[in-house]
Amino acid sequence: MLTKPRRASKLLETSMYSRRKHRRFSPLLLVGLCVPILLALIAGGVFILPRLGSHAAAVNADCTLIVPSMPLTAQGLATPYQLVATDPAQGPCNEANAAQAAFVQGAIIDPTGKISVYNPLVVDQGTQPAIKPTVPQLAQGSVVALWFGFNGNNLTLQGTMGGSHCVNGVNGSIFGQFAYCNAPAFFRAANRAIRAGNLTPPALGMANDGQTCMSVRDFGLVDMDQSDNVTTIYLVTGNGQTAQMTAANAATLQNTQPATNASDNRLLDVGVDGALGCQPWMAPNLADPGNMVPALPLNELQAAAQQAAPIALVPAGDPMVLNNNQPDLNKTNAYRRGVDQQPAASLNDASTTTYCNNLLKIGPARLQLDMQFTQNRPSPDAAAANSLFTFLAQRFSTSFGPNGLNCTGLLNLQNPITLTTDGNGVATAATINPTPAPANANNGNGQTPAPTNGNNGNGQTPTPVNGNGGNGQTPTPAASSTAQGTATFNLDPNAGNVNMALNITYPNHPNQAVKVNVRAGSCTGSLISTQSENLDGQSANNTNTVINNVQDQALPNNWFFTVADPQQTGPDGQQLTVGCGSVVANGTTGTATLGPAAQQ
Repeated sequence: MLTKPRRASKLLETSMYSRRKHRRFSPLLLVGLCVPILLALIAGGVFILPRLGSHAAAVNADCTLIVPSMPLTAQGLATPYQLVATDPAQGPCNEANAAQAAFVQGAIIDPTGKISVYNPLVVDQGTQPAIKPTVPQLAQGSVVALWFGFNGNNLTLQGTMGGSHCVNGVNGSIFGQFAYCNAPAFFRAANRAIRAGNLTPPALGMANDGQTCMSVRDFGLVDMDQSDNVTTIYLVTGNGQTAQMTAANAATLQNTQPATNASDNRLLDVGVDGALGCQPWMAPNLADPGNMVPALPLNELQAAAQQAAPIALVPAGDPMVLNNNQPDLNKTNAYRRGVDQQPAASLNDASTTTYCNNLLKIGPARLQLDMQFTQNRPSPDAAAANSLFTFLAQRFSTSFGPNGLNCTGLLNLQNPITLTTDGNGVATAATINPTPAPANANNGNGQTPAPTNGNNGNGQTPTPVNGNGGNGQTPTPAASSTAQGTATFNLDPNAGNVNMALNITYPNHPNQAVKVNVRAGSCTGSLISTQSENLDGQSANNTNTVINNVQDQALPNNWFFTVADPQQTGPDGQQLTVGCGSVVANGTTGTATLGPAAQQ
């Protein structure tokens, strides 16, 4: 067990998938029950987050996985793992509970260098699977390896594992959510096949943003604990039984939910690749003949072969490799060996400060570049963020901050990302500043200067970005103070009108009139509606207005909500737009959150 328990914030912090790493825990579950649909989702990056059953608010986050005998054999792969509470006094562990689910991923490389995937099943201790797993056919001389992921805090492996080379951590200090069996031998065989020309990891390809598609070792993707958890999917029935995700099982079982592991690997293979038009490396699924699936070892092999410098490798400050809250070179290297990374020669060779510098150099810029593609994608976790963009932004912000790698302390810099959250703590917008000011800057007279408000050092305010819909255009800063707040939209198709509820503030402009506009396509696009509204003595306006003559049956998804100051003129000679937010439409309803916008 970890001598330092996983803190609650770690449950909340890092990756779209690994442990939710944000607020309340509800890992990603994919839409669709069969592999053709799954593959479409991998391409499109579509997610839902159903709740599997009703569970107590405080669940036991520490579970044990009983490993079957001879897990690296064909029969061992097809034998279900059993989930049980590490300490029953803390409550039970159930695979059907999304916050406690454990996952196993297997990969096989045969003597010819061909890789295939087989994902063993997990069931509750003492129960039977909904459908018995298929025993795979393994070529003689194949090398089999296993990786484990967990949606809780600490997963402990237990069982007769002699000769399986299973690693749960070092010296009684477990990684937490991650473990592996025989992974170094698998990667040695794979790398031999690569050198011999029998196995070729595919190129990363070109993304929609004009940049190289990302790998799991790209500083545009990684977080505080990279390369964690797996891409395995199970089917969960209404009575809590589980089955392997196969086309046959999906067709046979009724009313099932697909359950997935919250992982960095799934973030890449499904979310980011889907948004950027990239394709994950996939291999045949031995449990589901004729279908291909992504996998952690494929991601790591591709990253090792194709990722350009700087290359992200597990740093010594990764919470999964700390021992009693202190860096541990042996534990760091044990983790690295499980994901085909070069062991560090020293703790300095695994420097978290260097990792933070590269994270700052690459992460915010890639986030902002890709916002046009990620802002319209659904959030992997609606309880944490309202879009894929805001999910990635809050993930970076937490990783960079004091509850993550503490890059702010190591680099003495402010966090480059500032989040806007709603009353439930859901990230709804993010301001990205690629060149943050020093965290403890002083003005030379011994006094700390006033807050910089995210100034980027050149006198301009960084671009705030809403994690909302629209046409993918990023509003740029205005020269004046910015209107803040939200607008909600409700379309009545029968009446042909839209009710618009305003909750806006234009700081330091009490009792002034502003123009409230709805435009199509961008902050300065064609005018749909305009009307004058008066601010009160607190520079605020909270009113309901109506947009008439709307012929649509659903709220358009290319609307932008803007606020203009009639007393100021922009570079185009028109009234200065002091706030803009793209409208996130969902059927007949929608919302917009204001951020700065420039005149065109």
